[in-house]
Amino acid sequence: MSPSASRIEVSIGTQRLRLWSGSKLVHEWPCSTSKFGIGTESGSNRTPLGRFIVQEKHGDAAPAGTIFKSRQPVGQWQPGMETQSDLVLTRILWLHGTQSHNANTFDRYIYIHGTNDEAGIGRAASHGCIRMKNAAVIELFDLTPVGTPVWISE
Repeated sequence: MSPSASRIEVSIGTQRLRLWSGSKLVHEWPCSTSKFGIGTESGSNRTPLGRFIVQEKHGDAAPAGTIFKSRQPVGQWQPGMETQSDLVLTRILWLHGTQSHNANTFDRYIYIHGTNDEAGIGRAASHGCIRMKNAAVIELFDLTPVGTPVWISE
């Protein structure tokens, strides 16, 4: 799938992420956006709206459940493992805002990533990022080249 032929759409209202190739829906998954709402302010932990691109990808071929800190693997999470942390797991698609109101998105470290809170997928529960189940983010990662357009809407 070429970058110009695909796009990702995230709906905050339905907590769904859709992958498109032209006018064809390739796949749809539940996701989780910010429990703090919509916004672009640094430190707000809110999910930004508008147009983005996948600027960088991290975690290719890492085992599902790999824990990332500063985009580097630092451990392995297993289902049932106790943690109070909101972990970034499995894969990272790092977003860059392409509009003036969301241009700070890359510097805010807004990602599409896997999570240790898979039970929370489908409702607003993140700290600004778009969370997905770990198997789903692997699938998305493998289908999404760097440069893929992303649209996040209410």
